[in-house]
Formats: sequence, C-alpha cells, structure tokens
Amino acid sequence: MTLPAGFTDLEPFVDDWALPTRAQRYEARLAKPYDDLVTFYDAIAPRAEEAIAYLNGLDINALPDEATRLLHLLYSMILVSYAVNVFKQNRILDSGAAFFDMVAEPVP
Repeated sequence: MTLPAGFTDLEPFVDDWALPTRAQRYEARLAKPYDDLVTFYDAIAPRAEEAIAYLNGLDINALPDEATRLLHLLYSMILVSYAVNVFKQNRILDSGAAFFDMVAEPVP
C-alpha cells in the first residue's frame, strides 16, 4: 500500500499502523513491543506538520486511498504518543482490562 508522494519513507509503517478504527490502533499499541512504538513515533512525529498541511489541502470527504492511509498513520501517531512520551510503556499503569468503546470517531 502506498502513501502520497513525499511520504513514501513512511510506507514501512502502513501495514501495522494505517488502521481504520481507534480500537484497531489501540490493540496494535498494546500488542507491539514498546521499541516498535518508539520507532514508529520517531519516524512520523517529525513529519506530522507536513502531513497535516498536505491533508488540509484535500477534501476530507473525498480523500484518495493513499491520503486516507496517511491520515490513519497520524491517528496512530496520536495514540502512540501517549505511550511513548508520557507512560514510557504500551499500557497505562493499573488500567487492567479497562477500555472505552467509542461511539464515534473521526471520519474517514
């Protein structure tokens, strides 16, 4: 699966992190080794502003598939950022099996 021109360096992360739902992204965060989260975050975080600027130039209701994948990578970056920058681990301490099902999430 490809990403828009200019973001092809992030393509190695597409299969694991360009996930369409928050539940899938959270499951990936919990399932992957912490070092994988750090590697992903360190690769995408410096590109986030550029990716946002690119996506802002498109119609959110008619994103091409490659742009949708880039958006999903940004969503994963946000979810992973808490683990990397705050908790320094995949799971929040003392959270047990707690999980909130979201009724709605950003589209696409």
